[in-house]
Amino acid sequence: MKKTIVAILLALGLSCSLHGTALAGFPEGASAYNARNYALAMKEIAPLARAGHPDAQHLLGLMYYMGRGTARDYKQAFTWHLKAAQQGKADAQYVVGAMYYTGNAVPQDQKHAVTWFRKAAEQGHGEAQHALGLMYRYHVAGVPGDPVIAYMLWNLAAASGNNNAVSQRASIAKTMTQEQIEEAQALSRTWKVGTPLPAQSRTGGG
Repeated sequence: MKKTIVAILLALGLSCSLHGTALAGFPEGASAYNARNYALAMKEIAPLARAGHPDAQHLLGLMYYMGRGTARDYKQAFTWHLKAAQQGKADAQYVVGAMYYTGNAVPQDQKHAVTWFRKAAEQGHGEAQHALGLMYRYHVAGVPGDPVIAYMLWNLAAASGNNNAVSQRASIAKTMTQEQIEEAQALSRTWKVGTPLPAQSRTGGG
């Protein structure tokens, strides 16, 4: 269990996607953030976040989490990430899941963590896929132990460039049958971003 928690914490990079948006003021705020001009970033981002823009809410949550441009405040970080997560922002969904998993600023709730990790993973979020794979591998948070689903998730995360998933996949492969590996490969080939992930496999359950 301790190994699982450490691995998930290592996966929590708190990186954010600051591209692909046409919000007035957001590019300026994102540029200021990247240039470490956090005061200007806060000035540009906070009004957009309050107006309901998920990218701005996610970035504001990161600023509160990291203490950049404002005092560090995990409760505010969670509040803003949750707002963005509820609007479908995958990066924010992942952070909300991690905060629920560790009990950071909210009561620890592993079932809520699984829910949010799954939402982000189904959008193709590599870190969320890695974290969810750990839960299937180690049978935690009410997730059934299933090496096939874990392998599948790490296959998907590895394709997104997640190096932790690459090593986890190699490790679990040593414990799996050829049939299980083939099923995992087939599941990852046929799964499409935006569709539900399988809850269990044919050969890995039990």
